[in-house]
Amino acid sequence: MKKILSLLASLTLLFSLAACTGNDNTEKTSKEEDKKSGGEEVTITYANWNLGTEEEQNLERLMIKAFEEKYPNIKVQIDESINPADWNGSLASATSGGKMPDVFALNQIPLPVSNEWVMDISELAQGDEDFKNIPQIVQDSSKLNGKQYAIPFAQHFLGYLVNKDIFNAANLDTPEYGMSIEKFTQSVKEATNVSKGIAGTNHPFTIGDWYPAAANEDLGWFTYKDGEYSLDSKEFINGMNLAKEIATNGYAYETLPDDQKANFKGEDPEQVWLNGGVALKWDGTWATGHIDDSAAFDWDFVGIPSGRTVVVNDYVGIAKSSKHPEEAFQFVKWMSFGKEGFLKRVEIADAEGKTLNTLPVNSDQEVLDAYFEILDVPGIRTAYDNLENAIVEPVKVVPGYIESRFEGTTGVKVGDNENATTGQLLDSFFKGENKVEDYAKQLDELADKKSKEAAEALNK
Repeated sequence: MKKILSLLASLTLLFSLAACTGNDNTEKTSKEEDKKSGGEEVTITYANWNLGTEEEQNLERLMIKAFEEKYPNIKVQIDESINPADWNGSLASATSGGKMPDVFALNQIPLPVSNEWVMDISELAQGDEDFKNIPQIVQDSSKLNGKQYAIPFAQHFLGYLVNKDIFNAANLDTPEYGMSIEKFTQSVKEATNVSKGIAGTNHPFTIGDWYPAAANEDLGWFTYKDGEYSLDSKEFINGMNLAKEIATNGYAYETLPDDQKANFKGEDPEQVWLNGGVALKWDGTWATGHIDDSAAFDWDFVGIPSGRTVVVNDYVGIAKSSKHPEEAFQFVKWMSFGKEGFLKRVEIADAEGKTLNTLPVNSDQEVLDAYFEILDVPGIRTAYDNLENAIVEPVKVVPGYIESRFEGTTGVKVGDNENATTGQLLDSFFKGENKVEDYAKQLDELADKKSKEAAEALNK
């Protein structure tokens, strides 16, 4: 009997140890699976104006699905409450209601920073290897006061697209990336043949913006550089006068009178371009996929004269109120600058017949090769090679720029407006109603004043 009891006690101890070991193994396996999936399950909310509808299933939504498959512990909930027609107003309401999305698109950087909507993600960015592959000028453009508040989400270049067929048919030299300002001007004039429905360019409205940087490496977009404007410079004045010459002498489609527009094929400027009626079109590289699909002519991207690359990016921020900043950063990385994410974007676009809607933010060679395998535009390749000497369009990134360039009141009478905005006064130069020489100094002082006021407000 003693032997039997001893045996039963031993068996009981053995089964108890086995059960404990089994629990340990189960717990260990569970922890390993949890680690593999990325950690505790969390949900992050996301708002952007580029998501289309659930029915459309555009490239952005397909990327979100791919992210959730890659990281099953992170669920992404699209926030439909942020209204694209009143983006900042909707974000302000979301903040006051305690419902700010974890991740959201920024139509500008200074306002969300001053309102304390976005967190400083400098530490997350500095520790990320893919973030280091973002071109330095793009990294710098997304900072304020040395802190990383915004994340470059999509990358675009601004410049001219050339219809090479127009120049070949007229036996003219086709403009190329890096052309001089003189070559650009000559090309616009020589290609124009309004009676045959061909305009040298679509419009002249941005010439005053890019001309200073093309004429002088010490100047930037709309002359802005290092916190100051130079609107009383000869470069700005020459640029505005070239814009007036093109506008008032019939070289641009959009400034032609209606009776001359009747010679062109198309109901709007985009149709006229796609139908072969514009030699040099001002646009952004976001249009290249559409042009590749729709245009029947040979074309290229030639940027701005002098070959300086003009960068304009989309940005997103992570809410200061977010409870999951690391997961939010991981999501943004996948959707934008991450190498793995962008290669997946290329793969999905190719498999689903979707148009790639951004240039690579990441300058890794494998990423660039994957992009250009799908959409190989020689001028865009050259623009990437020139990023070290690039300039950034300031609209989204420079404090006070909207006031300096568009909305600041001048005290000048333009038409029936007794107190025209800077934008209205600039338009009067294109039309020949006023002379830029008469107001350049005043515009420069106003622009510097607005810039200084905005910078001081951010530092309070």
